[in-house]
Amino acid sequence: MKTYHYIFFLLIISTQAAAQVCTGNLGENLFPQGDFGSGTANIPPDDPMLAPGYIYTTAPPPLDGFYTITNNTGVWPGLFGTWLAIGDNSPDPNGYMMVVNASFAPGLFYEQQVDGLCENTLYSFSADIINLIRPNVNELPPNVSFLIDGTMQFSTGNIPESGQWITHGFTFTTAPGQTSVLLSLRNNAPGGIGNDIALDNISFRPCGPEALVLTDATTNICEGGMPIEITANIVGNQYDTPVYQWQQSFDGGVTWVNIPGANAATFMHTDLAAGMYYYRYLLANAPDNLLNFSCRVISDVEIINIPSAVFSISDTLCQGLAFPLGDSLYSLTGIYTDSLTTTTGCDSIVTLDLTIIPDTQIDASFMTENPSCSFLQDGSVGLEMITGGAPPFEVYINGELDNDQMAFNLGGGDYVYRIEDRYGCTFEDTLRLTTPIPFTVDLGDDISIELGEAVVLSPIFSLPVEDFTWSPAAAINCEPDCSNPTFTPTNSLTVFINATSTMACVASDSLRINVDVIRKIFIPNVFSPNDDGTNDTFTIFGGIPDVQEIEQLTIYDRWGGLIFQQNNFPPNDITLGWNGTARGKTLNPGVYAYAARVRFIDGELIEYSGGVSLVK
Repeated sequence: MKTYHYIFFLLIISTQAAAQVCTGNLGENLFPQGDFGSGTANIPPDDPMLAPGYIYTTAPPPLDGFYTITNNTGVWPGLFGTWLAIGDNSPDPNGYMMVVNASFAPGLFYEQQVDGLCENTLYSFSADIINLIRPNVNELPPNVSFLIDGTMQFSTGNIPESGQWITHGFTFTTAPGQTSVLLSLRNNAPGGIGNDIALDNISFRPCGPEALVLTDATTNICEGGMPIEITANIVGNQYDTPVYQWQQSFDGGVTWVNIPGANAATFMHTDLAAGMYYYRYLLANAPDNLLNFSCRVISDVEIINIPSAVFSISDTLCQGLAFPLGDSLYSLTGIYTDSLTTTTGCDSIVTLDLTIIPDTQIDASFMTENPSCSFLQDGSVGLEMITGGAPPFEVYINGELDNDQMAFNLGGGDYVYRIEDRYGCTFEDTLRLTTPIPFTVDLGDDISIELGEAVVLSPIFSLPVEDFTWSPAAAINCEPDCSNPTFTPTNSLTVFINATSTMACVASDSLRINVDVIRKIFIPNVFSPNDDGTNDTFTIFGGIPDVQEIEQLTIYDRWGGLIFQQNNFPPNDITLGWNGTARGKTLNPGVYAYAARVRFIDGELIEYSGGVSLVK
């Protein structure tokens, strides 16, 4: 039967009680209601009446003060965004959970009475708990208290957002004359943002000393050999008058029956026929307690293995193979008998009925997919068809058994495959995956240029290219021709290209461009405005395009008076310079002061000043 899970919105700030863990063996679970069944319906329609003070709802998720039963929160269309989408804490996919949204007032969310207990007996009360909030959300942490007869015995403390189930519990001893207890679970604070848990596998069991069997867990004896005695081994002094009841299972440990009269600390196994024999014993501190499943514990299981003394083997092998039997190898059709000693030291007689058949001439065809790029391992090989041989077949690729008969994520190279049929006949060959030509892009060696010098980028691709991009894109204007862009760097930089081939392979390269900042500017110190066509005007000369503009040129006489000004004009244009006049009159020879403000291609604005001689 499958357990319900309990999911709550809880908040407790309290000190965790010191838990006593049962260090011995446990008895049967006295609380079968702790396994709350299973079903295919996501939410059963009937209220199981399990949560005091809460209202059952079939419209998930439950609101504050409501609860529901479900086998999977993950299928709810309105699941809270911070909740884990989970089923139950067991292999049963249909196991139910009891989902409780804590009410605003603290109080009990579960209560159940257990009767038929024994006085002065140690019991263990536990449950599996998970914080339902997904990890790292950091909402209010839940905290659950376990109560016996209304008194808190144990608190979980803050339960972390780990996404993991944790078993919480404690042990306690019934008082003299006490034969029943009221089990309760409580949240000690109102609901809030967070404080959500799931509870599963509520367990209430007798706890006793360690109840072992004084042999190995599995004991091997020979068929027809000597009987063997198994002995109860009790570790601890919890039971001062121990009593026993040996049991045997005939279905591999699923169900158990009492062995009549087997009440001593030892039991003699006398059945020496081949087989597996399962034993355990019930242990209590008094005869009456032994009869009450609420007061006894269960020992570990002892298995007695008796291998058969007579074996018959029938096999068919491919020609060229041999069957090992004892110290012999048999490679011809026939019936063979040998005596062997097993690993447990028992003698046995083995009869081999062996058939040798001719090689079945296996052949096979494979489909292969070469890697798409030289640096990728996305190739594959797959079996298409086998001819000859006797199925079922085992296919080995590079020595590894491949049940899917496909191998993926392969690079280029040779791959040995081997096919073996049911009789051991084999076929082996080699498949080759071809590594494509590497896709590369080459921008050449790093270069050095002067400021204002243009650069042509000429990438060389090893394969046809589908697309490529340049970066930094702001520095490279590749229109209209992006295959060989020309641009003028204003500062040193590294240019990158990322390319994709027509086969979707990628490659990249980079080129470092070092820009040597040389200000190519010339300012004459003499000019002769005599209209002879040579050096008739004074202006600023500079390299193009590194000198972008003369933002201002001013000329002053020796008393500081402004006699000429020109703004925002290109360098080297003598028609825009000073012709040696002021207010329409030719000035006398002499030295005149100038001031210039020049803007360069890299955005620098530099001021120049000095004197220029006017001569006739």
